[in-house]
Amino acid sequence: MDTTELVERLSVALAIGLLIGIERGWQTRSEKEGERAAGLRTHALAALLGGIWGAIAVQSGEGGLVALGVAFLTFSAAIALFRYRENVHDGTFGATTVVASMLAFTLGAYAVYGDRLAAAAAGVAVAGLLALKSALHGWVARLSFQELRSGLLLLAMTFIMLPLLPDRTVDPWASVNPYELWLMTVILAAISFAGYVAIKIAGDRGGSVITGIAGGLASSTAVTVTLSRLAREHPTRRTHLVAGVLLSGATMMARVLAVVALFNAALLPKLVAPIGLAAATLVAAGAVFLLRRDNEDRLTDSGALQLVNPFELATVLKLGALLTVVTIAAKLLTTTAGAAGAYALAAVSGLADVDAVTLSMARLGAGQLDPSTAARAILLVVLVNTLAKATLGWVTGGASVGRLLAGVSLAAVVSGVAGFALFPA
Repeated sequence: MDTTELVERLSVALAIGLLIGIERGWQTRSEKEGERAAGLRTHALAALLGGIWGAIAVQSGEGGLVALGVAFLTFSAAIALFRYRENVHDGTFGATTVVASMLAFTLGAYAVYGDRLAAAAAGVAVAGLLALKSALHGWVARLSFQELRSGLLLLAMTFIMLPLLPDRTVDPWASVNPYELWLMTVILAAISFAGYVAIKIAGDRGGSVITGIAGGLASSTAVTVTLSRLAREHPTRRTHLVAGVLLSGATMMARVLAVVALFNAALLPKLVAPIGLAAATLVAAGAVFLLRRDNEDRLTDSGALQLVNPFELATVLKLGALLTVVTIAAKLLTTTAGAAGAYALAAVSGLADVDAVTLSMARLGAGQLDPSTAARAILLVVLVNTLAKATLGWVTGGASVGRLLAGVSLAAVVSGVAGFALFPA
């Protein structure tokens, strides 16, 4: 490489070290000078040192790589020794600084010897993980053994069992592909788990906004029931809690668009306008309700949102079974009744769930069903589910809550239908 490229790569190495060093220096900012094993300057110099040894390796071939390995081992031993002395002095334990220093050296070398963009991205990831110490430890503290066990079991079933499943249809109607069904089930569970984790982290401190948005990823129906009941029990906070229900509905709609984008992006232009307008209506109404500041917006302990872990094996298997049933029903109904069968299935399924029909129609719309029919069925299931949850909120929260939810939900349905009519794709 020429001198200009070498300087650029060494600059990337130095930037990586500075980024890691800033985080390490901030963590130990209260310690006196000379009492830290490695801080800002040490990590920056370590990355630059690795970059220089990487340059030597580039110019020296195999002998340079051996020298780079020896330099890395020598540097790691020195940092480990100083960190050991620091631990003995402070009476503490910890290896994070040693590993961070080793990574700074390694990424500095890779920025010169290998792909500098990949090295820079890894440097950002390292700094992010270091900075998230408190958040990660807090999440681990909230993680129950059952959640850990179910997550590990699902990962094992996915990465061990998934490759063994037949990637072809196995039923007489040529609709059930075990590989695709399990993959779709895992993806849906992962999306729901993102909201589940957010609720676990935020707890009852997040208020109705975080509960609505995060809960909408996991289960907008659960959010509707919980917040509607709280609105009945706490009339002075009714509008804020209803806003949370509306935001959960908007999040559900965004999730539907994300699922469509994953499994059949060709349908997305047909759905962005109608579902986007419906979601915008819910968000706008929710924002108006949030501006009506009543009392402090907190969930009480008695009203904390209770969600089932989406990665619990029984939950995943139930979701997989539901997807299988809806997939077979969708194929049979569309084959025998055409578009009318798809719409009937969407209307009935929308009373309880949107994901199964969304996935089924996205798959059928890839070749076995007219894309416009598939898009209309997905829109129908979303709008029916929106009205069904408004009814559920009325039953759970009473007439005062139900009127608010019904009015906004009807407006969202009208917006969705208008969007489909005014912006045909």
